[in-house]
Amino acid sequence: MVRVKPFAALRPPKDIVTEVAAPPYDVLNSEEARKMAGEKSLLHITKPEIDFTPIAGEHEQRTYDRAVENFQAWQKKGWLVREDKEKYYVYAQTMGSRTQYGLVLCAHTDDYANGIIKKHELTRKDKEDDRMIHVRIQNANIEPVFFAFKDNAELGAIIAKTAAGVPEYKFIDENDFTHTFWVIDDDAVNARITEIFTKDVDAFYVADGHHRTAAAARVGAEKRAQNPHHTGDEEYNFFMAVCFPESQLAIIDYNRVVKDLNGLDPKAFFKALEEDFVVEKKSSEIYHPAGLHNFSMYFEGVWYSLTAKPGRYDDADPIGVLDVTILSNLVLDKILGIKDLRTSDRIDFVGGIRGLGELARRVDSGEMRVAFALYPVSMQQLINIADTGNIMPPKTTWFEPKLRSGLAIHTLD
Repeated sequence: MVRVKPFAALRPPKDIVTEVAAPPYDVLNSEEARKMAGEKSLLHITKPEIDFTPIAGEHEQRTYDRAVENFQAWQKKGWLVREDKEKYYVYAQTMGSRTQYGLVLCAHTDDYANGIIKKHELTRKDKEDDRMIHVRIQNANIEPVFFAFKDNAELGAIIAKTAAGVPEYKFIDENDFTHTFWVIDDDAVNARITEIFTKDVDAFYVADGHHRTAAAARVGAEKRAQNPHHTGDEEYNFFMAVCFPESQLAIIDYNRVVKDLNGLDPKAFFKALEEDFVVEKKSSEIYHPAGLHNFSMYFEGVWYSLTAKPGRYDDADPIGVLDVTILSNLVLDKILGIKDLRTSDRIDFVGGIRGLGELARRVDSGEMRVAFALYPVSMQQLINIADTGNIMPPKTTWFEPKLRSGLAIHTLD
C-alpha cells in the first residue's frame, strides 16, 4: 500500500494567487514565460533565466542562483506563506463540462524505488538531472507531480464533502480552465485520509511528471546517504503530488507529423499503406479516428481513414494493442523508416489539445509532408501497462488541464 502524509505548504495569500500561480515549467519556452510573468509570478522561480537580458541559459550557475534568490525573496515578501500545520488539500480542474478532483499530498520516495508508484514511460537522465538540481538547490518540490489511483469510495466522499465547502482559491486561467483549491483543516479528516491510503490504496500511477518523480526520489536518496541518523520519516523522504481517482481522468490524443515520405512517391506510399490498412479517402473536412485501430491521415489537403487489418496487431499484448505501437511499427518504421521516435528529426508530436486543425496547418505550410491522428489511450490501458511492468512508446499520453504551479509548495525540512 502507498505511504502518504499531509504537509505544511507554502502558499500564496488568496488575494494574489492569480499573480503567483503559473503554468508548469515545461509548458512555456523562455520567451513565452518572460511575456507572461508578472512581478509576483512563480515563473521567476521555475524559469529564472527570464530575469536576465538577454535571457540566460537554463543551466547556467547564475540561473540556478537566481532561482534560489527568488524563492527566498517570495517568502520574505509574503508572496508565499507557510501553513500553521500539516494539511491535505483538494484541487479541482475544470475543462469544458468535465471536472476532476484530486488530493494534494506527499508521497514517499521508497514507494517509487519499490515500484508501488508505477511508471509507464522511460525517463532521460539529462532531464532527471536538471529537475534534481532544482529540487536540491531549493530544498523543495516547487511543482507537483500528477498521479492517478484506483477509485476509493471513502476518499471520494471526503473529496466531495470538502468540495461542497467554500474554496480557498478559485480562478480561470488563460486557457479558460478553472482551478479550484480547498484546504482540509480538520485534523481527524486528515488522519483518516492517511489511514485510507495506507490500508486501501495499493498503488499510484504516474500520469504526468515522470522526470520530476525520479528526481525527487534521487534527492531523497542523496539526503538519506548524508544523514547517519536516517529513519525514513524525515521530510526529504516525501515529495508533493496531486492524486486523482482514475475514473475522473481522460487522456487526450497525441498525434504525429512527419517531414517526408522516405523517398517514396505518393502512389508507392499509398500502395505500402494498403498492405496493412484499409485506406478510405474522406474529404478536406477534418476526420477524427472513430475508435481503436482506426487512424486519420492528412495528406495533400485531404483527410483519410486508415483502419488496421486484422492480424496486424495483438489485442492480448498490453503494448501491441496500442495504436501508437501499430502506427510506429506499420507506418513510421516499416514505410517511413523512422526507427527511433526519441531521436529522429523527421518527426514531431502534437498534443490533441491543439486540435487536428494544427496537423493540417503544419502540412499545408510545407513544414511537414503528412500527419497522423490517433484514438486516445484509455486510463485502463495505462494502468494495465504500468501493472505489468511495461513501458509505453514515446509521446503516447497527453493529460489536460496541466496542474497549475504555485498553489502549494512542499519544502524538504
